Amino acid sequence: MDYEAFLAEKISELKVNGQYRTFQTINRIKGAYPEAYTEGFKKKVVVWCSNDYLNMSQHPDVIYAMHEAIENYGAGSGGSRNIGGTHSYFEKLESSIADWHGKEAALVFPTGYSSNDATIQCLLTLFKDCIVFSDALNHASIINGLRSPAIEKRIFRHNDIVDLERLLSKEPFERAKMIIFESVYSMDGDIAPVKEIVEIAKKYNALVYLDEVHAIGMYGPKGAGISAQLGIADQIDIIQGTMAKAIGIIGGYIAGNSLMIDAIRSFASGFIFTTSLPPVITAACYTSIQHLKKSSVEREKLHQKTFLLRTVLRKKKNQCHVSKYNTYFACTYW
Repeated sequence: MDYEAFLAEKISELKVNGQYRTFQTINRIKGAYPEAYTEGFKKKVVVWCSNDYLNMSQHPDVIYAMHEAIENYGAGSGGSRNIGGTHSYFEKLESSIADWHGKEAALVFPTGYSSNDATIQCLLTLFKDCIVFSDALNHASIINGLRSPAIEKRIFRHNDIVDLERLLSKEPFERAKMIIFESVYSMDGDIAPVKEIVEIAKKYNALVYLDEVHAIGMYGPKGAGISAQLGIADQIDIIQGTMAKAIGIIGGYIAGNSLMIDAIRSFASGFIFTTSLPPVITAACYTSIQHLKKSSVEREKLHQKTFLLRTVLRKKKNQCHVSKYNTYFACTYW
């Protein structure tokens, strides 16, 4: 096999289909978010595609905590927590996350992707003959966690509780089951019927795994997410979140009861055999979360601006017209 020719053909297909990705250099300006420089610091731009929803990556308390941690502990973590040991910031961060979600324990991973991937694979290996029910629009990290041929899965129509119940009703009550879905879906911005799914899960003896990555910091009391906003976080078996979006840093986590978290800590290879986050990162995450627990100013401002943008876009949408000479819609604001 000509390996290089094969790879060149694959890359060529991406380019022909318009799916080839290129990187854009964006040098964000401290204290001037969301402004940044591009083209070698020559051109100033406004960043419209950041996950740093609340600008917490530039909060002075977060930056100070990072400086303090790096001065005290250095840059790296030294390896996995099982081999290299765990630093004190992990205990503070995981305790803070567990408290945030009203859970007994939490476990931090290097990324949100890895927390989904490792946890899902671990649980579906531990629970023998477990069948998983996954929303059709779940994130790639969830899909990757379900890719093992040994995993039996059913995909239910997006946010469709009727379809979900139809699939669940076909399985024996005593069989191990898990429902995996997101609270806020990033591509469409819609919110799942969380309460209804939880009720169905209890009816059919299924575990509930809720990905709250796009809701963390944004909704609910203290920014604890949609399940907290609905007052049903205690009925969710596992809440998964990220620290790379509203929290503004990087890292992922899961929260649940002590036994569940201990099992994942003990058996998930994606946690056991990976280098842990360094103190400088965990210190920043802890500081950001502690701030967001106490302050609602950041999310209130964002919700106000979101409402304004939606209002303007809806108004402009009404000004759209069909051109006499073209078959596409032309809108005055484009």
